[in-house]
Amino acid sequence: MEERRTSKSKSQSIILENRERLSVSGVEHVTSFNENIVLLETIEGGLIIKGKDLDISRLNLEDGNVVVNGHIYSMQYTEKESTSNKGAGFLGRMFK
Repeated sequence: MEERRTSKSKSQSIILENRERLSVSGVEHVTSFNENIVLLETIEGGLIIKGKDLDISRLNLEDGNVVVNGHIYSMQYTEKESTSNKGAGFLGRMFK
């Protein structure tokens, strides 16, 4: 089983500029991404980013920083991973 890296900082920030550039700190893992959705695991829980023409322009999991460019429509947190959901995948918890 792959061990997840923990970010060096214990805080998280999200900066959205003109709904076109999103900077997120406190990212532990990129679960999935395509041009319409980016799924991240952060220190505050799962983060679902929806939009159009999304592109991860910067990714540094050692520092826990991700930059997403594109037309961002929404951002939504999911619950932090608990022991009861440990076996279920991120998408399984999202569509529960």
